[in-house]
Amino acid sequence: MKVNRRAFLKMVGATSSAALMGGPAKARAGRRAPRSGETLAMLIDTTRCIGCRSCEMACNKANGLPTPERLGQPSVFDARRATRPDAFTVVNRYADPKNGRKPAFVKSQCMHCVEPACASACPVAALEKTPEGPVVYNAERCMGCRYCMVACPFGIPKYEYEKAVPYVRKCSFCFGRVRQGQLPACASACPMKAITVGKRGELLEIAKTRIYQTPGRYVRHIYGEHEAGGTGVMYLSAVPFAQLGFPADLGTESHAQLTSASLAAVPFILTLGPPFLLAIHAFAKDRAEAAQQGSKERGGAS
Repeated sequence: MKVNRRAFLKMVGATSSAALMGGPAKARAGRRAPRSGETLAMLIDTTRCIGCRSCEMACNKANGLPTPERLGQPSVFDARRATRPDAFTVVNRYADPKNGRKPAFVKSQCMHCVEPACASACPVAALEKTPEGPVVYNAERCMGCRYCMVACPFGIPKYEYEKAVPYVRKCSFCFGRVRQGQLPACASACPMKAITVGKRGELLEIAKTRIYQTPGRYVRHIYGEHEAGGTGVMYLSAVPFAQLGFPADLGTESHAQLTSASLAAVPFILTLGPPFLLAIHAFAKDRAEAAQQGSKERGGAS
């Protein structure tokens, strides 16, 4: 197989174009984010949370998950917990530097990003941003590639590695309940009203009003207003968010824009990669043979 430089560049160009035109374009098709101010969102005021874990119990019950681990036992807070396939939301305890007698409790779950990187990276649209706001998962579409897990800046999607037929699991904002006019289970169960649900724009106004009216109670920052392009779950806190385990280096650009071009093209790269590598091999081999032949000819001439 003879491959000259022009043929090689044409092959490389065709391979790259196919991957770039096919992957991200299809991955982003039909996933335009609705106006963020009108979408359903959640505001979590960590200064009101008492760590009772009623939200965990309600979430697990609503989603048919096992009873939360060590429910009612303070020892559960000794180590930081992450969400799991059988725990869509978890509460962790942190020290409050300004009040050593009163710790800070933080509820973690899917952030339901305004432009979710998980949905952008999924090549089969198993994760989608609904017009209402929540990011939902369709198990029937999922092919188990787990690109969503790589793309999520908050490390939320979890995979059922131990199951024979595994799926990706995460909080769905209780989308079924919401469509029936009910609150998400966690918000409905919270005895301290630490979780407020409403339109994102209205929740931002509520958060700003609380900060303005009680400036000594909160840090002047609404986490999720701008992080990673904005999220559907936002937080107020008395403690700087970096001290509560929140990612502090996400920037304000949507991570969907950062991940779609690279991750969504992976299936096409896997398909077109072998011809691409073959072209490189053939081109290199052709050049080596030409150099060897030239060396022989020069040797014979001498």
